[in-house]
Amino acid sequence: MLTDLPIMLPAYPEIFLLAAGCAILVIDLFLKDEARWVSYALSLATLLGCALLTLAVTAATGGQPATTFNGMFVSDLMASVLKMFTYVAVAACLVYPRTYLADRGLYRGEYFVLVLFATLGMMVMISASHFLTLYLGLELMSLCLYSLVALDRDSAVSTEAAMKYFVLGALASGLLLYGMSMIYGATGTLQIGEVAKGAARILQADQASKAVLAFGLVFIVSGLAFKVGVVPFHMWIPDVYHGAPSAVTLFISTGPKLAAFAMAIRLLANALPALAADWQPMLVILSVLSMAIGNLAAIAQTNIKRMLAYSTISHMGFMLLGLLSGIVGGNALSAAEAWSSAMFYAVVYVLMSLGAFGTVVLLSRAGFEAERIEDFRGLNSRSPWLAFMMLLLMFSLAGVPPTVGFYAKLAVLQAVLGAGQAWLAVVAVLFALVGAFYYIRVVKLMYFDEPAETGAIHAKLDVGILLSANGVAVLALGILPQPLMQLCLQAIKGF
Repeated sequence: MLTDLPIMLPAYPEIFLLAAGCAILVIDLFLKDEARWVSYALSLATLLGCALLTLAVTAATGGQPATTFNGMFVSDLMASVLKMFTYVAVAACLVYPRTYLADRGLYRGEYFVLVLFATLGMMVMISASHFLTLYLGLELMSLCLYSLVALDRDSAVSTEAAMKYFVLGALASGLLLYGMSMIYGATGTLQIGEVAKGAARILQADQASKAVLAFGLVFIVSGLAFKVGVVPFHMWIPDVYHGAPSAVTLFISTGPKLAAFAMAIRLLANALPALAADWQPMLVILSVLSMAIGNLAAIAQTNIKRMLAYSTISHMGFMLLGLLSGIVGGNALSAAEAWSSAMFYAVVYVLMSLGAFGTVVLLSRAGFEAERIEDFRGLNSRSPWLAFMMLLLMFSLAGVPPTVGFYAKLAVLQAVLGAGQAWLAVVAVLFALVGAFYYIRVVKLMYFDEPAETGAIHAKLDVGILLSANGVAVLALGILPQPLMQLCLQAIKGF
């Protein structure tokens, strides 16, 4: 650990984001509706400032772990990389839905401030090295997400979705908190590094605390499974994705997934590696159920947001395969490669989800939500460019080469085979083939069916450029995936 740095240096990006978010909240009070672009511009500038500060902190620490707040908050290479991807995802979530929000009267300071504070919660989760810090970050993010889902207060569907999300989220937070309290009771500490040492001592000494430790692990995995969104804790995802305004669905489906991955790594690989023999079989069950139910349920959907919601469940199940393939206590390199494959998958999924939900937002207009799969019929005749971008995204989600989704799945499958779980790899491939059906169905509708309407699709210049970059990135990273894979591997080695 580095000790000769300014005491608050690791938390500079979070401090800046907190100050900027409060400033935007106050500034927005004095803006008229036609000047709302000021809040938008300041929000993007805030994310840029956070990115520059994160790079500066990484340069100052040389990528080595540095802590502050009495070891409760850590800045390491994994945190820096995940934060940078989070900034990109959140910035896209501000750019894509500008017209969508304005058409529905939601283009207000509340949206920008809630998004920024949710991002702050994600950043705290990503850098947490203490159970209390992790829980505070999680609650900050969750409370902002509940409010965002209910942002369209005139919509009964959005309000219902927010209530479901809030009730189930509170239940999951309670499970997680109860699990943490049991781990604390067994080990006597909330510090993630010390928890790992305490758990190892308990297992070696064969004490009665083993039972408390095991029960705590069950509650933690249950709470974690809800936040990641895997079966059987998935029931909130389809309703929330469907009920929330599409701009909010875009946000929920991207940045929080990176924070959830970081939470899983911190809790399982950092805090409880001694219990790997217990949590890895749990993740196997969660993963297989998620891939099965997610893919099979998605086939029956006629609403594209619900289809992509079930798709999210299956993809998170795939990500768990990488997490469970890291053999704790075995070859350190193979464990790092397995966990880096899960991180690579999470980053790639966020990239694909940004483009897919961004397209849904773009096709929506005042008084019309492009939510039905049928709304994509004949898209190629209306906008060949947009149809091609969506084709790339659907192929990548399905895992068709040479898109990056194929290499994400391949990396995870290699990790599973490296862990000696050949049967699990076969199951994953079979469900991936099932999942390809509903993605290819969207492509068929876009290219081979007659359009339901013939009006041209107009996108603002910045939205068009960003969506193009999103689609091209999916293809380019598929052709050259190695730099991103290496970055994820170095990030995992550096945490």
